[in-house]
Amino acid sequence: MITIEYMKRKQKQLERKRKRAAELEAKKEAARVAKMEAEAREQEEIAAREKLLLEQQEDERLRQKHIQRKEKLAEQKWDKQFDTLLAQIKDRSQKYDKLEEIRVIIQNREPSLQELDWDSWLSDPLNQKLAALDFDYAMEMFKRDNLMAKRRKPGRSKKKYILDPYALAFTGNGASGAEEYVKTDFNPDDYDLHLGFTVSYWVRPDEAGNTMFAFGRKFNNDQRFTFGISTVAKIYIGTGGNKLEGRWDSGLTDNPSGKTAAELFPSLFDDGDLIPGTWMHFAVTYADRESTSEGKTDRKVYLNGELIRTQNVNWNDTGGSFTDDGMYFGGRNLKHAGNLPGYDNGWACAVDQVAIFNTAKDASWVTTVYNTDRDKLNLSGQSGLVGYWKFNEGRGIIVKDYSGNGNHGTFAAISGDTTAYPTWEKS
Repeated sequence: MITIEYMKRKQKQLERKRKRAAELEAKKEAARVAKMEAEAREQEEIAAREKLLLEQQEDERLRQKHIQRKEKLAEQKWDKQFDTLLAQIKDRSQKYDKLEEIRVIIQNREPSLQELDWDSWLSDPLNQKLAALDFDYAMEMFKRDNLMAKRRKPGRSKKKYILDPYALAFTGNGASGAEEYVKTDFNPDDYDLHLGFTVSYWVRPDEAGNTMFAFGRKFNNDQRFTFGISTVAKIYIGTGGNKLEGRWDSGLTDNPSGKTAAELFPSLFDDGDLIPGTWMHFAVTYADRESTSEGKTDRKVYLNGELIRTQNVNWNDTGGSFTDDGMYFGGRNLKHAGNLPGYDNGWACAVDQVAIFNTAKDASWVTTVYNTDRDKLNLSGQSGLVGYWKFNEGRGIIVKDYSGNGNHGTFAAISGDTTAYPTWEKS
């Protein structure tokens, strides 16, 4: 039987149970809240660390950018200083080279023996070069020359100055050669030589071997202007795309007499081979025409006044140019890689009286030139003359062009050693 006491006791038990359950739930809720708060604090700490990291990264980026900018400014400043230094070195080097050129000119030039006007004074190639290097200094030298000429005694001022006969000798590029040459600004294309020309020259071979040139220029295989020998037994004449390499004793047979070059001049050859040491006169003519469309025309080669070869050729390719592409004496100026000039196939020989005309001269003209004493030969003023080097200076490093076109020659040496220059020889 359920009594009131029993019911009260049960009621108290239920209340204690509910109280413990409520307390347990309150503890769980407190733990859950604490966990959530801990997680929130952890997220806040993570966010704070990420923010700090980002700020540190941005600070580092800005610091690196600042360092790079300072380095770039320093580099630019150094580059500018370095460029300035290089420019100063180059300027000093150029000034030194210029002073050295002036010194060489002063050492080699001959003062005028009479009063001259400025244009006449500049007709001397050395004076012309001096004016190009330093106009003010040249003007002072001009005034000094005239002052000295005015002070000379009348008797001495009337003395006639006569040039001794000279020629210019080269050693070639063989085993004992110094590879010296004379460079000019003469370019056959400037005077339309592909439409007709005459080349007259004296040469003394001091050696005879393979591919040796007295003078010439070559842009490519279709643009030759070269004169020399192919071998000891063959001539070499290159014009345009054609090169004549006929044998002295069999390939040069167009003389009216029917004789070969070797038969015409037996003292110059030994069993068909060229004998070094004797002066020889060559003339090459290329018949005049109005344009290349006319096709082939006669090219004639003369030795010592005698016709030795006639060929029908067409020089139809011109216009090729490269740096400093003028004709050389003592060898050939050949276009090299990079469009640069280069000394090529030098010849140990002496050269004298080289004349170039932009018209073809006839056989009688060739004979007259050959029969004139080369030391007295003077072709100045003849019609069609476009280049004329007498080689009669006898001193200095300039070879004057007497055609009036100003293509004066200047000594040069592959090694840069001025002791390797060509040699003046009395004829």
